[in-house]
Amino acid sequence: MHKKALLFSVLAFTMFRATAQTTYIPMGSDNYLLLDRLETRSGKLCDSLSLGDKMESRMHAVKFLEKIQADTANTGRYSKIDMFNLQQMIGENGEWTQDENGFIKSKHPLFKKIYKDRYNFGYVKTKDFMLIINPVINEVSTIDKYSGKGSVSMNNLDGYHLYNSHDLEFRGWFGKKLGFYTMLTDNIESLPGYVYNYAVNDGKHMRVPGADYFLAPDLIKNPGGRFNYYNASAYIDFAAVKDKVNVTLGNGRNFIGDGVTSLFLTDASSNMPFLRMRARVWRLNYDALYLQLTSPYNKFSGDQVYNHKYATMHYISFNAARWLTVSYFESIVFTRSNNGFELNYVNPVAFTLAANNFNGSGDKSLIGWSFKAIAAKHFQFYGQFMLNEFKASEVFGGKGWYGNKYGIQLGGKYFDAFGIRNLDLQAEMDMVRPYAYAAKDTVQNYTNYNQPLADPLGSGFIKMYGIARYQPAKNFTITLKAMSYVKGVDTGSANYGNDIFKSYTTATKQYGVKMVNGPKTQVTSLNINLSYQAARNFFIDAGMIVRNYDNSNKVYNGYSTVGYDPAGQLSANVIYLGIRLNSPRRDYSFF
Repeated sequence: MHKKALLFSVLAFTMFRATAQTTYIPMGSDNYLLLDRLETRSGKLCDSLSLGDKMESRMHAVKFLEKIQADTANTGRYSKIDMFNLQQMIGENGEWTQDENGFIKSKHPLFKKIYKDRYNFGYVKTKDFMLIINPVINEVSTIDKYSGKGSVSMNNLDGYHLYNSHDLEFRGWFGKKLGFYTMLTDNIESLPGYVYNYAVNDGKHMRVPGADYFLAPDLIKNPGGRFNYYNASAYIDFAAVKDKVNVTLGNGRNFIGDGVTSLFLTDASSNMPFLRMRARVWRLNYDALYLQLTSPYNKFSGDQVYNHKYATMHYISFNAARWLTVSYFESIVFTRSNNGFELNYVNPVAFTLAANNFNGSGDKSLIGWSFKAIAAKHFQFYGQFMLNEFKASEVFGGKGWYGNKYGIQLGGKYFDAFGIRNLDLQAEMDMVRPYAYAAKDTVQNYTNYNQPLADPLGSGFIKMYGIARYQPAKNFTITLKAMSYVKGVDTGSANYGNDIFKSYTTATKQYGVKMVNGPKTQVTSLNINLSYQAARNFFIDAGMIVRNYDNSNKVYNGYSTVGYDPAGQLSANVIYLGIRLNSPRRDYSFF
C-alpha cells in the first residue's frame, strides 16, 4: 500500500512540475507517410523522431517539419507538393510551432466561430488551456460480387454493404503540463463477404477487424447482417522529465515497425488500455509499454464479462549512424488466476522479460530485432526478425522441428522513384513459421479481442506486398496495392500451426513442419484507390479490389453450424465509394 502511494505521489509530482506534454498523430494518418518520406529525402535520420514506434508525437513531428522548412540550402530535393503537404501538416498542428500559433487563419470562418483556422472545426486557446474540436466522419459504400465457382453460393453475402462511422475528437492541454485526446465513434458496418467470412471465423472466435465489443447480427436468420460497435480512443500525456521522458495513459493502439505490417505489434487489433513510458535521450529511443488485453472468448455462447490478460513490451532503438537504426524488442503475454497484473513485469528495464523466459517462465514471450537504413536520399530498407522459440541444433538439423517458431520481414521503399516527383514505391516480404504466436494454453496466445496482435494472418504464411503511391497534384493521390500470400489451413481437429488460438501442445506432428503447413490457401489481391482531398482531411475515395482465393484441397472457411457455409471460392470483385473527414480509410484489402 505504501509503495503504491509513493508511486502515485511521484507521478503526480512529475506531472505538475514538468512541461513538454504532447498529443500524438492518430494511427492510420497519412501524415506518417509524409514524415517517412521527408526523413528519407533529407538524407539523415532524425533523433527526435521514432517512426518505427508509433504513435508519434505531434510536437516532435512539427519540430522536424519546421527544420525541413528552414533548410533552404536543400529545398531543391523537396517538391512543391512536398512543401504543400508540409505546410498543411504544420497548420493542422499549429499549437506545436515555436510561437504556438502556427494555424492558418480562415478568410471566411462560419459564424465567426467555426473554422476560425482553416483546418480545425473549433479552437480555443488561453494561457492555461487549449482545446481543439474536430468532427469525425467515415462513410463507405461497397458492392462486391463473387465468382461462384464452388459448390454453393455466398448465401447472399455479395451485393451492397455500408460502413458508417461518425462522432467528434478533442485534443488539447491543461497548463501546458497535461496533454489529452479523446475520440468516440459510433459505427455500423456491413462487411464485404470475404471480410465477413474472416469475422465469423471458426464458429467460435468471432471478431470485427479493429473493433472490440460489438453487437452481432443473428447469423442464422440474417447472415451478412450489420455489426454495431463503438470505438473509443483516449489518453492523457505528461512529461516526467522535460523533453526526455513522457508518460501516456489511455486506451488506443500502437504500432512497432517500419513496414506495412509488423511481426512485433500492429494496429490491426482493437483499442486496448495501455500505459506507455517513452524516453528519448541522445540517439536512443526507449519504450516500456503495458497493455491490458481481452482473452479469447466465444461470442456465439452469448454476451458475458470477458476475462483479461496482460502484456509488457520493451522496445529500444539506436541511431547507430546518420543512416542506420538498429532496434531490440521483447514482449511477454501473461494471465493470472486472480485476473491481476504480475508485478515482476512492471520492471521497465530492457532484457528483463527475456531473462524471465530463460529462467523458466511459462508465459508467452517473444524477442526480436529490427533495422532501418536510408541510402542516396531516395531509398529506405527495413526488416524485422521475431523469435519465439529456437534451437540451433534443430534449425540446422533440417528436420523441420515444429518448435522453430520465428518470423522474418524484409522491405524497401523508393521515394521519387525513377526521378518522378512524388512517386513512391514499396515492396515487402513477410513470413512466419507455424505455431509462432500460439501459447501452451489457449489463453496466453498473442491476441487481443480474438484478433492477432501482430500480422492479421497469424502464423504459417508467406506474404508479399507491392505498393505504388503517386501524388500528381496537391490534393489528388493514386495508390495501387498488390498483395499475394500463401497460408496453411487447419482442417478438422488437425493442428498444423496456422490457428494461433490453438495450443501448440496439440501439434499434429513434431517434425516435417514447413513454413506453410497443411492444405495451402493462395490469395492474390489488387487494390487501386483514388483519393481527392476536397478540404484538409476531407477525402473522397473511390476504388476497386480484385481478389482471387483458392485452396489446394478445396477446403474453405465455411461453418454451417452458424448458418453460413461459403463453400465456394472467396474470390471477389469489389468496388467502393466513400467520404471521410479526420479519419483513415477503412481498408478491406489487407487479408
